[in-house]
Amino acid sequence: LTVDYWEVVGRAPGGDDAITNRVSADADPSIRLQQRHLVIRSDAASAVLKVRARVMRAFRDHFESVGYAEVTPPCMVQTQVEGGSTLFSFDYYGEEAYLTQSSQLYLETCLPAMGAVYTMAESYRAEKSHTRRHLSEYTHCEAEVPFISFEDLLDGIEAMVKDVVNRVWAEPETRALIEQLNPGFTPFTEPFKRMRYEEAIAWLNENGVKHEDGSDYVFGEDIPESPERAMTDAIGKPILLTHFPGPIKAFYMPATKEDPRVTESVDLLMPGVGEIVGGSMRTWDHADLVAAYQREGLDTAPYYWYLDQRKYGTCPHGGFGLGVERFLAWLTNQYTVRDCCLYPRFVGRCAP
Repeated sequence: LTVDYWEVVGRAPGGDDAITNRVSADADPSIRLQQRHLVIRSDAASAVLKVRARVMRAFRDHFESVGYAEVTPPCMVQTQVEGGSTLFSFDYYGEEAYLTQSSQLYLETCLPAMGAVYTMAESYRAEKSHTRRHLSEYTHCEAEVPFISFEDLLDGIEAMVKDVVNRVWAEPETRALIEQLNPGFTPFTEPFKRMRYEEAIAWLNENGVKHEDGSDYVFGEDIPESPERAMTDAIGKPILLTHFPGPIKAFYMPATKEDPRVTESVDLLMPGVGEIVGGSMRTWDHADLVAAYQREGLDTAPYYWYLDQRKYGTCPHGGFGLGVERFLAWLTNQYTVRDCCLYPRFVGRCAP
């Protein structure tokens, strides 16, 4: 460095209190999490956060290009979307309320008013999970689209992911950061593989991926994370896994006309990470939706506003949710989603 003049503006301590002693690269993960405010100054953490900023903008640019309007739904709610066991509850002026699991239901209310809509907001899941792909608070990219078919939904998810990757890859500075974090990464050149749930069950059994007791997987059971990732990594390309059985999916997912055992549902699986997108068509007939509530034993009273969407004019529609941290973990080759947000929140961690 050759300069005519320099001045120390903010001097950092040395010796035992030096930053490299407090947050060394090989420190225990719990120490690095406690000192996250210092860790983010490192080259790798800083690069991930810079890529994250560009990825967030790329999603918004993509939705702008296809004519979706951005909305900001509430995060304090009195309804559930993904099951009551993962709700964060709190007292709301004497009433029970929850932190939102998903903005989907609110996005659906916007369709008659605004057409296709999306949001980039936080969602919350009280899952006591310590896996490397789970967070209690995460950034949720969600969209709902009217007058589409299931094939349109699959095409839209694939086009969005490809477009976002291409947008960030086209920027030299962002591309350099991705190459620093994930050497050898290249954008997609082939269509995503489309695979039905029933085909995935057959693949697992034919390739020796079994239950811990050695038994085969059977139609109707949820495929756990480990075998799902084993299959995805072995196939080595993005998979749009479709047509899950109704009992293992949410109440609002409609059955297919061809096979009422399965729903018009999809998960996007990425090598090295697993599921990053979940989506489906939505039950849009009023009587069918009421029957779904009854089948699940849910009280319809808190959902009066959601049922009204089917009562006062309705249309076929579908949508999806993408976990931004999981997308980033895949794009930047991070071992855990905890490194893909500013200050991760999960079981036992709510600081700094």
